[in-house]
Amino acid sequence: MNLSLPRSASGKPHTAMITLAVMLGTFMQVLDTTIANVALPNMQGSLNATEDQISWVLTSYIVGSAIMTPPTGWLAGRFGRKRVYIASMIGFVAASFLCGTATSLTEIVLLRTLQGLFGAAMVPISQAILLDTYPHEKHTQAMAIFGVGVVLGPVIGPVLGAYLTEYYSWRWVFFINIPVGIVAVLMTLAYVQETAINKIRTFDAWGFLFMSMAIGALQLMLDRGQRQDWFNSASTIIELALVLIGLWLFFVYTYRKKNSYIDLSLFKDRNFVLNNVLGFMLFLCMYAIMALIPPFVQNLLDYPVIIAGLVLMPRGVGTMISFVLVGRFSSKFSPRLVMLTGLVILAFSLYEMYHFNTQVDTWFITWTSFVQGIGIGLVMVPMFTAAFATLPAAQRTEGTGVFNLIRNIGGSFGISIAFTLLSRSTQISHQVLATHITPYSQAMQLSPLSATMDLHNTRDLAMLNGVVTQQAAMIGFNNDFKLMMIVSLAAIPLVLLMRPPKTVPGDAPHRPVVAD
Repeated sequence: MNLSLPRSASGKPHTAMITLAVMLGTFMQVLDTTIANVALPNMQGSLNATEDQISWVLTSYIVGSAIMTPPTGWLAGRFGRKRVYIASMIGFVAASFLCGTATSLTEIVLLRTLQGLFGAAMVPISQAILLDTYPHEKHTQAMAIFGVGVVLGPVIGPVLGAYLTEYYSWRWVFFINIPVGIVAVLMTLAYVQETAINKIRTFDAWGFLFMSMAIGALQLMLDRGQRQDWFNSASTIIELALVLIGLWLFFVYTYRKKNSYIDLSLFKDRNFVLNNVLGFMLFLCMYAIMALIPPFVQNLLDYPVIIAGLVLMPRGVGTMISFVLVGRFSSKFSPRLVMLTGLVILAFSLYEMYHFNTQVDTWFITWTSFVQGIGIGLVMVPMFTAAFATLPAAQRTEGTGVFNLIRNIGGSFGISIAFTLLSRSTQISHQVLATHITPYSQAMQLSPLSATMDLHNTRDLAMLNGVVTQQAAMIGFNNDFKLMMIVSLAAIPLVLLMRPPKTVPGDAPHRPVVAD
């Protein structure tokens, strides 16, 4: 058996090539969570679907990915991490090709579910491989590299999706994965070695069933709740019931089970638990803001779709700059101090966004987005590192699976909360503002519009209603940004409760072995 990491002729590990191989997989999987968003209108016409039906193209991928993320640790242990990673990428690329050739809504929804099922293991396995490839003192640097893939995908996705849809076809949104996936598979075959196989731990089918029911129903509820008017809809109530029943059955069944579907001993580690909660809150804020900015600049500021995508770019640039800084200077500062600084910067940027108005210029949006990216990066890298710093190496793959599941659920909660609050706040604000629109109100008498507008004229009333609706929506966006600021500040106590990471057994670089 070969007990060493893959090495070059000079005797040094192929660290750079391993990093590139797993980052291609990470980027490809994360990219697909957002790249199809802007292509939905074109897909809707091509596949003869309604607006509600075409949203299943996004939902099916999220549900499939969420269901298959938790068993990543068991799959990697049972069949070998390299085999599972390669099989995931091959399945993902094949499903991407088939998505690009789909001719009906049913077809593409099923194939997007398959794409999510195959892609689920790619991100947690990539993270585990990086942690095991780099020595403990360079884990922060490794997680900075990993963070680039996690953040870059959602930032580039809308811009790349808009470009491919505008100048080629929506089908290229899926075909773009094929060359990237082929390169990633070949590099993994060449440079990544296999891990040992654990034949003792059996698959917990009932645990998988119960947890899959809960996760799938939760994702459906979060994705469709706003359109279904939440608990005024029978389907939302049914989905919530399935979530609660699934979780209750899972914990009752697995609590005393030796080889449970998810190793519950993970949650005995304080740092792991605290960083999971922090990750949930951070990605709740991050995904909520990323979902809010495009409709804000397109609907309220009337930006074209390409510009709307480009407005998100400064956040990605700021995040990558902070990744580089944290990776280089991690040994000079306490991880907790870096995270606290990042949360304060994030809260400050959201405070500035809370003061946006319908006259805000592009520069103000750009610099607040850039500062926000700096804050997110300062939190994310040490968080990724601290979450696994006190876990034994043998639990890393399963730990990364659970961590990425909770991170993704946080993002889903963020998007759902953001749009629900936006809708409700806009309605309430519109109602309140409309009460002041009378010929006798002081605000109306002082307005320049009073001289040219007749409140008894239908056309003038429609025009005035448009102005009120715009201002009400602006208040809704402001309230969302304020809530995200509060969430980022509420995360600060979690950082203060974390313990300084210490080296744990098996914390040296993991020594992959080739299974017999």
